Amino acid sequence: MTLPGPHRCMLAAAGIALAALAAGVAAQDAPAKRTALRVCQDPNNLPFSNVKGEGIENRIAEVFGKSLSLPVTYYSFPQRLAFIRNTLRFKLPGQDYPCDIVIGVPAGYDQVSVTKPYYRSTYALVFPKGKGLDKVASGEDFLKLDPAQLAKLRIGIYDRSPASAWLVKHSLVEQGVPYQVMNADPAQYPGEIIEKDLAAGKIDVAIVWGPIAGYYAQRVKSPPLAVVPLKSEPGVQFDYQIAMGVRYGEREWKQQVEGLIESNRSQIEAILKEYGVPLVDASYAAPKQ
Repeated sequence: MTLPGPHRCMLAAAGIALAALAAGVAAQDAPAKRTALRVCQDPNNLPFSNVKGEGIENRIAEVFGKSLSLPVTYYSFPQRLAFIRNTLRFKLPGQDYPCDIVIGVPAGYDQVSVTKPYYRSTYALVFPKGKGLDKVASGEDFLKLDPAQLAKLRIGIYDRSPASAWLVKHSLVEQGVPYQVMNADPAQYPGEIIEKDLAAGKIDVAIVWGPIAGYYAQRVKSPPLAVVPLKSEPGVQFDYQIAMGVRYGEREWKQQVEGLIESNRSQIEAILKEYGVPLVDASYAAPKQ
């Protein structure tokens, strides 16, 4: 426990007594020695995580566990409503928290104490190759398509996502095919829009978060799919920095996690690239007004 500045000017005798008290409190407040890296995860949320340990975040957790010389354990809960409350903040009377870290949260997310970001990605267009869109290499290219061609496209998007705002901004609402962000079905997963409907021709284009786009475009072999990262625009943010989250008040643990991110940065980047994540820089952010 560090005393406020004015207390440091007390008489020597009082200072000794306070130091002894502070030491006792510090010993009581010191976090228990970790016996495992306990990760909060969604059980069915590839490419990020699943119960089989096949996701990006599972792989990063294993890297961290090795660095800490600790086994990795998981506490699973569907990452829909109240995920943080039911994982990182969940604690029954007389019991410990079931997990201590969320491997992927947006930078600035206020439900957790957020680390420094470890990657930036962006939403992306995904479409079959050889179907008339092969010259599209950017969002601008897509919008410059012949209006008659644009009018025929069925564009799959998740409702209330940046893709929705983008379609509204560019008068493409009629072409949008909305999908629910929140789905009560535990078997539902975010890549279905690509792996099932886009691959089957039910939609012509999907606009989804970059890691989902890249991962599922790799998995679909027929037809081969193109992934085109989108730049943010005034009024539509497509790019986001991703960090990790711990509980508020656990400053030392947060600093340790940030150290793990920095010391394992090359391995983390290799994992992200293996999963097809479009990694972008600050040039994808919207220009400041």
